Amino acid sequence: MTPETVDILDPDLYLAGAPHDRFEILRREAPIYWHPEPAGRGFWAITRHDDVARISRDPAAFCSGRGLFIEDFAPGDMRDNPDVMIMMDPPRHGRFRALVSKGFTPRVIQRLEAHVREHVTRLIDEACARGGCDFASDIAGRLPLTVILEMLGVPREDQEQMLDWTMRFFGASDPDYRISPEELNTVLRNMNAYAHGLAEERRRSPKDDMLSLLMAAEVDGEKLSYTEFGGFFNLLLTAGHDTTKNLISNGMLALIEHPDQRRRLLDDPSLLPTAIEEMLRFSPPVYYFRRSAVRDTEIRGQRIAAGDKVVLWYVSANRDEDVFRDPHTFDVGRTPNEHLSFGIGPHVCLGLALARLEARVAFEELLRRLPDLEVAGPVVRLRSNWVSGVKSMPVRCARPAG
Repeated sequence: MTPETVDILDPDLYLAGAPHDRFEILRREAPIYWHPEPAGRGFWAITRHDDVARISRDPAAFCSGRGLFIEDFAPGDMRDNPDVMIMMDPPRHGRFRALVSKGFTPRVIQRLEAHVREHVTRLIDEACARGGCDFASDIAGRLPLTVILEMLGVPREDQEQMLDWTMRFFGASDPDYRISPEELNTVLRNMNAYAHGLAEERRRSPKDDMLSLLMAAEVDGEKLSYTEFGGFFNLLLTAGHDTTKNLISNGMLALIEHPDQRRRLLDDPSLLPTAIEEMLRFSPPVYYFRRSAVRDTEIRGQRIAAGDKVVLWYVSANRDEDVFRDPHTFDVGRTPNEHLSFGIGPHVCLGLALARLEARVAFEELLRRLPDLEVAGPVVRLRSNWVSGVKSMPVRCARPAG
């Protein structure tokens, strides 16, 4: 395989996990690689850590507002919603982030710990009562979904609808979840409409929750519009659920597949914070995000034309041999660990503290109560070149909860 023949676009390549051999070739031989698209205009694949970080920090040269995905969509397509924070550019992005960050302060997040632990305990109890479960859906998926929906004030009876909407969005290229582009746009519009209803209700009758806090927040005398809140609700619902699900699923799988590292963590629980960062590096929940060149520029001597699509492959940057020693080794004690799984620069993940909290509490309880958890059937991955999703991961509780 040569750089000229390397394909990293085909979703089928990711059914067994990320194609790290292909990314290794690109990092070594073509770190700024022009990748053709079967039905598109092509894109630059950015695969080295330093380049991904540099571009992420430079929104003046590489903007977010022209598309989040590799694929280009028609004007008005909800997958390119300009009211979603991750697609905003300065100065609007700064104002919007200042507003919504009021719901993600350390104080707000820390208040959730006891509640998160209650949910984890209940989910483990239910799994142990059955002798096992599908870890991906019953524990890793259910925990962040429940937490984010409670933060948003979504009634419990609507949670299954929220889950379906989320999986339709993230599973767009998977046959088990795929629907037509028109149907997917309807899903996203329905999510917006649902969000507008919640926002209107909180403005009429505020409660002691994050949603009321967001609706009351002001920056320079401005509040969130209903349209802006709809975009943020969609982002929170999708990213706040699925990415943390992927972190916990892939993290547990890594521990099971590397029993020496699980033993090390069981013997020294103080390693858990570094272990979670290694889980993020080893299997980033999101493989890539896109930027677009604002003007003609150059990276590593390669000319990038204004308007070109520039795709930041975090999954490759996290295994850059120039940054990480033994990058293909899972090491729960790895320090330093400058992974890019949460992004870097102005678009660094707003919910990173929440994701770390949920993962820490989940693994504290899982390792304490289910130290011998084992896989009991095939692990099925999402067919996606965008997110590192686990659809199914049956596990057996080898030791009862204590």
